[in-house]
Amino acid sequence: MNIKNFRDLEVYQLGKKVAIGIFEISKKFPVEERYSLTDQVRRSSRSVCANIAEGWKKRRYEAAFVAKLSDAETECAETQVWIEFAYEFGYIDKATFLKIDDECEHVNAMLIRISEHAHKWTAMKSQ
Repeated sequence: MNIKNFRDLEVYQLGKKVAIGIFEISKKFPVEERYSLTDQVRRSSRSVCANIAEGWKKRRYEAAFVAKLSDAETECAETQVWIEFAYEFGYIDKATFLKIDDECEHVNAMLIRISEHAHKWTAMKSQ
Protein backbone atom coordinates (compact mmCIF):
# COMPACT_ATOMS: atom_id res chain seq x y z
CA MET A 1 0.00 0.00 0.00
CA ASN A 2 1.65 3.22 -1.18
CA ILE A 3 -0.37 6.05 0.32
CA LYS A 4 1.25 9.44 0.00
CA ASN A 5 -1.69 11.60 1.09
CA PHE A 6 -5.33 11.45 2.05
CA ARG A 7 -6.44 11.54 -1.59
CA ASP A 8 -4.89 8.08 -2.06
CA LEU A 9 -7.22 6.58 0.54
CA GLU A 10 -10.03 4.47 -0.92
CA VAL A 11 -12.42 5.75 1.74
CA TYR A 12 -11.67 9.35 0.74
CA GLN A 13 -12.23 8.54 -2.93
CA LEU A 14 -15.58 6.86 -2.22
CA GLY A 15 -16.64 9.68 0.10
CA LYS A 16 -15.81 12.20 -2.61
CA LYS A 17 -17.78 10.21 -5.18
CA VAL A 18 -20.80 10.23 -2.87
CA ALA A 19 -20.51 13.98 -2.24
CA ILE A 20 -20.26 14.76 -5.96
CA GLY A 21 -23.27 12.55 -6.68
CA ILE A 22 -25.27 14.28 -3.96
CA PHE A 23 -24.33 17.68 -5.34
CA GLU A 24 -25.62 16.66 -8.76
CA ILE A 25 -28.94 15.25 -7.54
CA SER A 26 -29.49 18.13 -5.11
CA LYS A 27 -29.48 20.58 -8.04
CA LYS A 28 -32.97 19.26 -8.76
CA PHE A 29 -34.32 19.89 -5.25
CA PRO A 30 -37.00 22.59 -5.02
CA VAL A 31 -35.78 26.16 -4.63
CA GLU A 32 -37.50 26.46 -1.24
CA GLU A 33 -35.07 23.79 0.06
CA ARG A 34 -31.99 25.83 -0.92
CA TYR A 35 -31.21 27.03 2.62
CA SER A 36 -32.30 23.90 4.42
CA LEU A 37 -32.17 20.40 2.98
CA THR A 38 -29.97 21.24 -0.01
CA ASP A 39 -27.35 23.09 2.01
CA GLN A 40 -27.41 20.53 4.82
CA VAL A 41 -26.94 17.45 2.64
CA ARG A 42 -24.20 19.13 0.60
CA ARG A 43 -22.38 20.29 3.73
CA SER A 44 -22.56 16.97 5.57
CA SER A 45 -21.52 14.92 2.53
CA ARG A 46 -18.50 17.17 1.91
CA SER A 47 -17.57 17.10 5.59
CA VAL A 48 -16.92 13.38 5.36
CA CYS A 49 -13.92 14.00 3.09
CA ALA A 50 -12.81 17.07 5.03
CA ASN A 51 -12.69 15.07 8.26
CA ILE A 52 -10.81 12.23 6.60
CA ALA A 53 -8.23 14.74 5.34
CA GLU A 54 -7.93 16.36 8.76
CA GLY A 55 -7.58 12.97 10.42
CA TRP A 56 -4.83 12.01 8.00
CA LYS A 57 -2.87 15.09 9.02
CA LYS A 58 -3.45 14.33 12.72
CA ARG A 59 -2.35 10.71 12.57
CA ARG A 60 0.75 11.55 14.57
CA TYR A 61 -1.61 11.23 17.51
CA GLU A 62 -3.75 8.10 17.44
CA ALA A 63 -6.57 9.55 19.55
CA ALA A 64 -6.82 12.66 17.35
CA PHE A 65 -6.78 10.51 14.22
CA VAL A 66 -9.59 8.30 15.50
CA ALA A 67 -11.60 11.34 16.66
CA LYS A 68 -11.53 12.86 13.17
CA LEU A 69 -12.56 9.53 11.63
CA SER A 70 -15.42 9.42 14.13
CA ASP A 71 -16.43 12.91 12.99
CA ALA A 72 -16.41 11.64 9.40
CA GLU A 73 -18.67 8.76 10.45
CA THR A 74 -21.19 11.10 12.06
CA GLU A 75 -21.22 13.40 9.03
CA CYS A 76 -21.83 10.38 6.83
CA ALA A 77 -24.74 9.30 9.05
CA GLU A 78 -26.13 12.84 8.91
CA THR A 79 -25.94 12.65 5.12
CA GLN A 80 -28.01 9.47 5.26
CA VAL A 81 -30.69 11.26 7.26
CA TRP A 82 -30.91 14.17 4.81
CA ILE A 83 -31.06 11.79 1.86
CA GLU A 84 -33.83 9.87 3.59
CA PHE A 85 -35.79 13.11 3.95
CA ALA A 86 -35.19 13.86 0.27
CA TYR A 87 -36.68 10.46 -0.55
CA GLU A 88 -39.62 10.91 1.84
CA PHE A 89 -40.39 14.32 0.31
CA GLY A 90 -40.33 12.83 -3.19
CA TYR A 91 -37.21 14.70 -4.38
CA ILE A 92 -35.39 11.47 -5.22
CA ASP A 93 -36.61 8.01 -6.11
CA LYS A 94 -36.19 4.90 -3.99
CA ALA A 95 -33.36 3.49 -6.13
CA THR A 96 -31.34 6.71 -5.73
CA PHE A 97 -31.97 6.75 -2.00
CA LEU A 98 -30.92 3.11 -1.61
CA LYS A 99 -27.78 3.60 -3.72
CA ILE A 100 -26.59 6.60 -1.71
CA ASP A 101 -27.54 4.99 1.59
CA ASP A 102 -25.57 1.86 0.65
CA GLU A 103 -22.54 3.94 -0.38
CA CYS A 104 -22.68 5.77 2.94
CA GLU A 105 -22.85 2.46 4.80
CA HIS A 106 -19.77 1.33 2.87
CA VAL A 107 -17.89 4.55 3.74
CA ASN A 108 -18.80 4.14 7.41
CA ALA A 109 -17.70 0.50 7.43
CA MET A 110 -14.35 1.52 5.96
CA LEU A 111 -13.95 4.30 8.54
CA ILE A 112 -14.71 1.86 11.36
CA ARG A 113 -12.15 -0.64 10.06
CA ILE A 114 -9.48 2.06 9.85
CA SER A 115 -10.34 3.27 13.36
CA GLU A 116 -10.17 -0.26 14.77
CA HIS A 117 -6.65 -0.57 13.36
CA ALA A 118 -5.58 3.02 13.92
CA HIS A 119 -2.18 1.95 15.26
CA LYS A 120 -1.28 0.65 11.80
CA TRP A 121 -2.20 3.95 10.19
CA THR A 122 -0.50 6.13 12.79
CA ALA A 123 2.70 4.15 12.22
CA MET A 124 2.67 5.53 8.65
CA LYS A 125 3.12 9.10 9.90
CA SER A 126 6.49 9.52 8.23
CA GLN A 127 4.84 9.58 4.79
